[in-house]
Amino acid sequence: MKLSTRIRTAVAIATTAGLLAATGCAGDTAESEPGVLNVGQISNSVAFFPLYVAEQEGYFTEEGVELGERPRLGTGAKLAAALTSGSIDVGAGVLTDAFNLAESNPETQVTGSLVTDYYVDIVTSSDFDGPSADASLEDKVRALEGRNIGITGPGSGTEALVIYLFEQVGLDAKTDATLVNLGAVPSSAIGALSEGQVDALAFFQPTGQMAETQGVGDIYISPQRGDIPDLSGSLHGALFSTSGVIEEKGEEVEAFNRAIDRALEFIQSDPEAGAELLSTYLEGTDPEAVEALNEILPQEFASSSQVSRDAFDTAVDFHLESQLIDEAPEYDSLVWPQVQE
Repeated sequence: MKLSTRIRTAVAIATTAGLLAATGCAGDTAESEPGVLNVGQISNSVAFFPLYVAEQEGYFTEEGVELGERPRLGTGAKLAAALTSGSIDVGAGVLTDAFNLAESNPETQVTGSLVTDYYVDIVTSSDFDGPSADASLEDKVRALEGRNIGITGPGSGTEALVIYLFEQVGLDAKTDATLVNLGAVPSSAIGALSEGQVDALAFFQPTGQMAETQGVGDIYISPQRGDIPDLSGSLHGALFSTSGVIEEKGEEVEAFNRAIDRALEFIQSDPEAGAELLSTYLEGTDPEAVEALNEILPQEFASSSQVSRDAFDTAVDFHLESQLIDEAPEYDSLVWPQVQE
């Protein structure tokens, strides 16, 4: 079964479950109270830090946004199910989630940018015997051949990065490496790396920073660092909704985006204050890892919630090459006109 087919199947199953669990009339319209915006997100990963900043700094309140439920739903499929059932109005996920939902729901709309760099890194164990960090990308990818590589799970952006990299050098990640599903908890993934269960990880930030500060691994290939030029500036973290919700709550979504814009500006302009909030957002993470992550956040986050065509097109190319999607979605139809550049 192709990767994109597995993803669609997972979305369909999760969406059906969401529909069965929902009360009232499920569909593409808002089920929350008028004037209230329910926003779901996958997790407390670094991509959704702007939502935390906007909340802590009072930007949502100042922009007139009354937030309702803020569930952490765990996967993009569950996020899609919650949108379809009407239990949330806006989803904070990765662009892959929006692409997948759009295949089954033509009312899907990308309503904002969060992260415009691919924030998944290849992290190798400290005793990895591959080429040095300054070797060519091809040499480093070839050094991963035959290795055990930890990913969060099938159909994820972590798996997609490995597939993409292997394809660039004529390899097949499914047969030329062993992909090990580790779940989405960074500490567990780092444990698998340090204990030799895997030789490398393809994992979202701050996993690499945590591995380096603990002395158990090194960030070997990083899209954010510029190691994969063709992925530079790719839209990754994104906000999305449906046209039905926007028809009913367009003003609320616009106000939500204004608050996100202020949060993105805060992250860009005040790294010291941002570091304090980041340390509470990533509670329990080693301070050195938080500091290392804070240094690169201004480079990763979008300058505003506007969705640039270039960032969108770069992401589409990656999704096609990594087999996450079969056909390229159209910018003009998928991206909400209010956030098009």
